Amino acid sequence: MQDNLRTVNVGLIGLGTVGGGVARTILSHHDRYLDAYNIDLQIARACGLVWEQAEAVGITPEQFTSDWHDVVSDENVDIVVELIGGEHPAAEIYEAAFAAGKHVVTANKALLGRHVEAFARTAREHGVQLKCEASCGGGIPIVSTLERDLVGNEILTIAGILNGTTNYILSRMEAEGADYADVLADAQAKGYAEADPSADVDGFDAASKTAILASIGFSSRVTTDDVYQQGIRTITAEDISVAHDLGYTIKLLGIARNTAEGVDVRVHPTMIPLDHQLAKVSGAMNAVYVVGDAVGETMFYGAGAGSFPTASAVVGDILTLSEQISRGVAPLPESEPFSRNKPIRSMDELETKYYIRLRVADRVGALAEAVDVFAKHDISISLINQLEDGNSDSNACSVIFLTHKALEKNVQDAAAALAASDCVSEVANVLRIEDVDAWTDGVMAN
Repeated sequence: MQDNLRTVNVGLIGLGTVGGGVARTILSHHDRYLDAYNIDLQIARACGLVWEQAEAVGITPEQFTSDWHDVVSDENVDIVVELIGGEHPAAEIYEAAFAAGKHVVTANKALLGRHVEAFARTAREHGVQLKCEASCGGGIPIVSTLERDLVGNEILTIAGILNGTTNYILSRMEAEGADYADVLADAQAKGYAEADPSADVDGFDAASKTAILASIGFSSRVTTDDVYQQGIRTITAEDISVAHDLGYTIKLLGIARNTAEGVDVRVHPTMIPLDHQLAKVSGAMNAVYVVGDAVGETMFYGAGAGSFPTASAVVGDILTLSEQISRGVAPLPESEPFSRNKPIRSMDELETKYYIRLRVADRVGALAEAVDVFAKHDISISLINQLEDGNSDSNACSVIFLTHKALEKNVQDAAAALAASDCVSEVANVLRIEDVDAWTDGVMAN
C-alpha cells in the first residue's frame, strides 16, 4: 500500500435492488480493491427507506440514515451514488452534491435522458464529475466504450436491445407461439415485469437509453423527447410467426443513425433478419451494436438489469473516480456538455420496407381497393399473402402486405386511409423492416 493512499468515502442513496447490490459488492470486494488498485473504498453513509433494508446488505447503524440530506452534507463523503430513480428528489440530490463539491454516480436513465446537459454543466461549474455507466445496458460497459475506446471513430450507428423485459416477452412469444397478454401476465407473476409495465413495453425505458447513447456516440445533444417511441403492445403471435416464415424476427430496438441529414433516432418493434447478431439475443439479455467508420461492426452483450450486473457498472464508475481521489488528486471536472449541433431527423423522413397486416373485407374487389390505396400513396407492394383465419364465419380475412422501400409519412397516411375505408375492417399492424445493411454505410474499406 502506498504511503500517500487515502480512504475514498462513498455516500449511497437507495438500498433497493441495485443499491443493495452496490453495497454488497463494495463490502465483499474491499480487500481486493485495496490489493489490486491501492484503493481503500468505504461506505461512509447509506440512505434507505427502513433500517431492515440496510441491515440486510451489511450496513451498520452508524452508516445508516433515512434522510438523503445526511449523505450529501457529510464532509467525509467524496462520491454520492444516487440509485433511487425518478426525477425527484434525484434532481435535488445532484444539485446539492455538486454544490458541496461531490462527484455523482447514477443509474438514472429517465432523468439523464431528458436533463443530462443541464446537470453536466452544473457539475463542470463545481469542478466535479457526473458518471452514468449503469444508465444504459446495466452491466454492459457501453458508455465508457463510447467515451474512450471508440473515440477515434466517427460513430455511424448505435442499435440495441436495451430493455430486458420486452426482449423476454418477445422471445417467449416466439419460442412458444404465445400471445402478448399471456406472456406479460406470466412475466409479472414471476417478477420479470413491473405491475405497471408501461415504461418497458411502451418503449420509454429504451428511448431514454437510446438518447443517452446517441448523445455520447454522436457528440450531439439528443434528449428522450427527440426519440420516436412505439412499444410492443400490438405485436401478436401471428406477426411473429409470419415474420419468422419470411426470414425475420421482431425485436424492440433502440436505433440511432448518424446521417448526413441529421440524427435518426427511434425506438419501435423492428423486423430484422434472423441471421443478424441482434436477432440471436434472447430472454432478458441486452445487446448494443455499434458501427464506427474505422472499427466497423462491434457488439456488446450482457445482462441489462439486475442487482449485481448493474452494481458492476456503478462500482466501475466509483473506482474510476477513486483511482485519483485515493492519491489525493482531484479528478478533472466534467467535460463540456454537448450542445445540439446536428438536427434531429423527422420520423416522416424514414425510408425503409414495411410489413402491414390488414383485416380485409371478405368481398369481391376489396383486396384490389386496398392495393389501390397503397398505389395512391406512392407505395409499391412486393408481396401479398392471405393468412388462414380458421374462422369460416368471419366477414374479413387477414392479409399481409410487404412493401418495397417507402416513406414513413406515406405509409402512415395510407394506413389512416385504409382504416377509414370500406375495404378494410382493421389495420392490425404496421411494422418496419430495418435495412440493417445501411447501418454500415460509411465504414472505411480495409
